[in-house]
Amino acid sequence: MRSNLRRRGFTLVELLVVIAIIGILVGLLLPAVQAAREAARRMSCSNNFKQLGLALHNYHSAYKQLPMHGGGTTGTGPNNWWTSRDDSNVWRLSALVGMTPFLEQQGLWEQISNPSTFDAVDPDIPRTPPWPPMGPTPTQARYLPWVTELPTLRCPSDPGVGLPALGRTNYGVCLGDSMWWSIRGTQRVNDPPNSGWRQDSRAAERGFFVVHGESKFRDVLDGLSNTVAMGEFATDLGDRDTRTIQTNNGSQNPPASIRDNPKWCFNQGQIDPERPRFWAQGVTLPGATNGRGYRWADFWCVFSTCHTILPPNSEICGGNNPGQTGIHPPSSRHQGGAHVLMGDGAVVFLTDSIEAGNSNAGMVYRQGTDGQSPGSVSPYGLWGALGTRASRETIQEQLNQ
Repeated sequence: MRSNLRRRGFTLVELLVVIAIIGILVGLLLPAVQAAREAARRMSCSNNFKQLGLALHNYHSAYKQLPMHGGGTTGTGPNNWWTSRDDSNVWRLSALVGMTPFLEQQGLWEQISNPSTFDAVDPDIPRTPPWPPMGPTPTQARYLPWVTELPTLRCPSDPGVGLPALGRTNYGVCLGDSMWWSIRGTQRVNDPPNSGWRQDSRAAERGFFVVHGESKFRDVLDGLSNTVAMGEFATDLGDRDTRTIQTNNGSQNPPASIRDNPKWCFNQGQIDPERPRFWAQGVTLPGATNGRGYRWADFWCVFSTCHTILPPNSEICGGNNPGQTGIHPPSSRHQGGAHVLMGDGAVVFLTDSIEAGNSNAGMVYRQGTDGQSPGSVSPYGLWGALGTRASRETIQEQLNQ
């Protein structure tokens, strides 16, 4: 017997309602998916840092000291660290170079530590004379190791890639809570032991690493678990981000105004008030090849170091060129803070709101007086205290998550 009921499908209105509901659900779900992806990237970044911590400890176990930041070789001509040479690297290598064999990059280390005739621009033509052991200065794009990107040195949340950078890094060594002379160290390889440069360096370089000098775990009198060894930073994308490119501050060489007031660039109105993450239009920036993290093998502050002066994700503030000393806070593409590696190998995510004392207070240096005199406690609160290796400051907070 035939039924009198007719089969009914969805009406147009019902279809539109279903589509609308699906659209709402997708809209609600996407932020959760994005958050889950960023959480995974952040965990991967933390794992990279743990590998660096293991490499640091294995290096120290093998050589009884930390890898030198600002080490390398000398050539036959002028050996100043600001020069570019093919016959040596003029003591311009970052500590990351020495860590490569402990980062499962033995093949790359073999390329670096031996002479090489391979030219990255003309690979079919052997280079004459060959590149020297430990390579040329890290400015040479024709030298293959310096343009190689190491996965362990890259945060997956950072989109920076390719030229005008060479091999990028998102991680660098910590030089402490004073930037005065922090890039110069001994200034030149052949300076006498008691030169003014070295005296300045001894007074101001209070961090885990010391430029052009040996550092050991035994030097960290405040305790490895209380001292920042390395920090994370975002690489430059060419967008005038205050965290990834520094301004060119005229004749300041080195920048005494910034030494005595870390917020000098901010107070000078160099930051766009409507977009405080970016430098104001009209502010002069250095050349396009001098962005943050652009050369993993180069010891210059802008490329492979950080300081505990201004809190994480603050602006870079430096002298008249990126080769000069300056303030280089940690930064990241993660929300709200950046990772740091403690001396004991622990990885901690520190927020931008960490207690950082008085950001307008002057830094410690050799001729400083009162709170700026050598041996003073850090003027930058908990943040500054975490950057000093032997200031006898007590850390009363639990940093580990």
